[in-house]
Amino acid sequence: MARLSDETAQWIVLMGFIVSFSLFFLAIMLNQSTVVGQTTAEAVSEFPKEDIRGVRNVVIQSMFIDQEGNFNNRSHVQSEIKNISLARQNAVVYFSDPVYDANGTFAYYFIHYNNGVSAYNETWTFP
Repeated sequence: MARLSDETAQWIVLMGFIVSFSLFFLAIMLNQSTVVGQTTAEAVSEFPKEDIRGVRNVVIQSMFIDQEGNFNNRSHVQSEIKNISLARQNAVVYFSDPVYDANGTFAYYFIHYNNGVSAYNETWTFP
Protein backbone atom coordinates (compact mmCIF):
# COMPACT_ATOMS: atom_id res chain seq x y z
CA MET A 1 0.00 0.00 0.00
CA ALA A 2 0.98 3.50 -0.54
CA ARG A 3 2.07 5.52 2.38
CA LEU A 4 -0.62 7.57 4.07
CA SER A 5 0.24 10.91 5.44
CA ASP A 6 -0.99 11.95 8.86
CA GLU A 7 -3.63 14.23 7.37
CA THR A 8 -5.19 11.45 5.28
CA ALA A 9 -5.44 9.12 8.28
CA GLN A 10 -7.06 11.83 10.33
CA TRP A 11 -9.67 12.42 7.62
CA ILE A 12 -10.45 8.69 7.45
CA VAL A 13 -10.93 8.48 11.23
CA LEU A 14 -13.00 11.69 11.27
CA MET A 15 -15.29 10.42 8.49
CA GLY A 16 -15.70 7.12 10.37
CA PHE A 17 -16.87 9.02 13.47
CA ILE A 18 -19.28 11.14 11.43
CA VAL A 19 -20.82 8.08 9.75
CA SER A 20 -21.07 6.24 13.10
CA PHE A 21 -22.80 9.12 14.86
CA SER A 22 -25.20 9.71 11.96
CA LEU A 23 -26.20 6.02 11.91
CA PHE A 24 -26.67 6.11 15.69
CA PHE A 25 -28.82 9.27 15.40
CA LEU A 26 -30.96 7.75 12.62
CA ALA A 27 -31.47 4.57 14.66
CA ILE A 28 -32.72 6.61 17.64
CA MET A 29 -35.06 8.64 15.41
CA LEU A 30 -36.49 5.48 13.83
CA ASN A 31 -37.03 3.90 17.24
CA GLN A 32 -38.84 6.98 18.58
CA SER A 33 -41.12 7.27 15.54
CA THR A 34 -42.17 3.63 15.99
CA VAL A 35 -43.02 4.23 19.65
CA VAL A 36 -45.05 7.36 18.82
CA GLY A 37 -46.99 5.53 16.12
CA GLN A 38 -47.72 2.60 18.41
CA THR A 39 -49.03 4.70 21.30
CA THR A 40 -51.15 6.80 18.96
CA ALA A 41 -52.72 3.70 17.46
CA GLU A 42 -53.37 2.25 20.92
CA ALA A 43 -55.05 5.46 22.05
CA VAL A 44 -57.38 5.37 19.05
CA SER A 45 -58.27 1.71 19.59
CA GLU A 46 -58.90 2.23 23.32
CA PHE A 47 -61.47 5.00 22.81
CA PRO A 48 -64.82 3.30 23.53
CA LYS A 49 -66.88 5.00 20.83
CA GLU A 50 -69.69 2.44 20.74
CA ASP A 51 -69.96 2.30 24.53
CA ILE A 52 -70.27 6.08 24.69
CA ARG A 53 -72.89 6.11 21.93
CA GLY A 54 -74.93 3.46 23.71
CA VAL A 55 -74.83 5.18 27.09
CA ARG A 56 -75.55 8.54 25.49
CA ASN A 57 -78.62 7.24 23.66
CA VAL A 58 -80.02 5.58 26.79
CA VAL A 59 -79.41 8.70 28.88
CA ILE A 60 -81.19 10.89 26.32
CA GLN A 61 -84.11 8.45 26.16
CA SER A 62 -84.34 8.42 29.94
CA MET A 63 -84.80 12.18 29.94
CA PHE A 64 -88.19 11.80 28.24
CA ILE A 65 -89.57 9.27 30.74
CA ASP A 66 -92.61 10.55 32.57
CA GLN A 67 -91.78 11.79 36.07
CA GLU A 68 -95.36 11.88 37.22
CA GLY A 69 -96.86 9.33 39.55
CA ASN A 70 -95.61 7.72 42.72
CA PHE A 71 -92.88 5.63 41.09
CA ASN A 72 -90.44 8.36 40.04
CA ASN A 73 -89.63 6.40 36.90
CA ARG A 74 -86.98 8.79 35.60
CA SER A 75 -84.90 8.75 38.77
CA HIS A 76 -85.07 4.93 39.01
CA VAL A 77 -84.04 4.47 35.39
CA GLN A 78 -81.23 7.00 35.70
CA SER A 79 -79.83 5.34 38.82
CA GLU A 80 -79.95 1.98 37.00
CA ILE A 81 -78.05 3.46 34.05
CA LYS A 82 -75.29 4.57 36.42
CA ASN A 83 -75.15 1.19 38.17
CA ILE A 84 -75.17 -0.90 34.97
CA SER A 85 -72.51 1.20 33.26
CA LEU A 86 -70.29 0.87 36.32
CA ALA A 87 -70.84 -2.89 36.60
CA ARG A 88 -70.59 -3.84 32.91
CA GLN A 89 -68.29 -1.26 31.37
CA ASN A 90 -66.32 -0.12 34.44
CA ALA A 91 -67.33 3.40 33.50
CA VAL A 92 -68.54 6.24 35.66
CA VAL A 93 -71.50 7.96 34.04
CA TYR A 94 -72.85 11.23 35.33
CA PHE A 95 -75.65 13.25 33.84
CA SER A 96 -77.42 16.27 35.20
CA ASP A 97 -81.10 16.83 35.56
CA PRO A 98 -82.56 18.66 32.57
CA VAL A 99 -81.98 22.39 32.82
CA TYR A 100 -84.88 24.61 31.76
CA ASP A 101 -84.77 28.23 30.68
CA ALA A 102 -86.99 31.06 31.96
CA ASN A 103 -89.90 30.05 29.71
CA GLY A 104 -90.00 26.55 31.14
CA THR A 105 -88.73 24.94 27.94
CA PHE A 106 -85.84 22.51 27.88
CA ALA A 107 -82.45 24.22 27.57
CA TYR A 108 -79.64 21.64 27.91
CA TYR A 109 -78.50 18.40 29.49
CA PHE A 110 -74.96 17.58 30.67
CA ILE A 111 -73.50 14.04 30.13
CA HIS A 112 -70.14 12.82 31.48
CA TYR A 113 -68.54 9.41 30.73
CA ASN A 114 -65.21 8.22 32.17
CA ASN A 115 -63.84 4.67 32.09
CA GLY A 116 -60.40 5.44 33.51
CA VAL A 117 -58.75 5.68 30.08
CA SER A 118 -61.11 7.89 28.12
CA ALA A 119 -63.27 10.76 29.29
CA TYR A 120 -66.16 12.20 27.34
CA ASN A 121 -68.21 15.29 28.16
CA GLU A 122 -71.20 16.59 26.25
CA THR A 123 -73.76 19.30 26.68
CA TRP A 124 -76.81 18.06 24.79
CA THR A 125 -79.52 20.47 23.72
CA PHE A 126 -82.96 19.44 22.56
CA PRO A 127 -83.56 20.40 18.94
